[in-house]
Amino acid sequence: MPVILKTFFESFHRHRLLDFVSCFAEDPHSWQGWRVTDTFSAQEWLTIPDLVDLLGISQSKVRQLLDDKALLAVRRDGKLAVPAIFLKDGAPISELRGTIFVLADDGFTDEQSMDWLLGVDESLSVSPIEALRAGRKAEVRRVAQALA
Repeated sequence: MPVILKTFFESFHRHRLLDFVSCFAEDPHSWQGWRVTDTFSAQEWLTIPDLVDLLGISQSKVRQLLDDKALLAVRRDGKLAVPAIFLKDGAPISELRGTIFVLADDGFTDEQSMDWLLGVDESLSVSPIEALRAGRKAEVRRVAQALA
């Protein structure tokens, strides 16, 4: 396998890699019809100023939440943004912080962590963030640790 393809494959999470490989297992040219589903686009996103207004705290406090990994942000259209689903009852989901640390310890970048948290995980049957919101913290972290 050419090095560039290997690097491309490694950048995908396991579920996307399997979907990608299986889509052209029978026809090696079918990759042209394969489409990556963007789990990011289905979310409501909040910028730093949105979070300031919503949480009623200063911009520096919002940035502190990001630095402390209480929230996870990625750049969208050049601006840092956080999915609204990461908040519950006007505050960051408390279980999110530890999960972000587990993913970082596994070597995930912020973008990879975001993709995993928002995408449906087969072993959870829902997205990890939905499982966290439902109180399934131990199960989510167990799955996250197994990704290493």
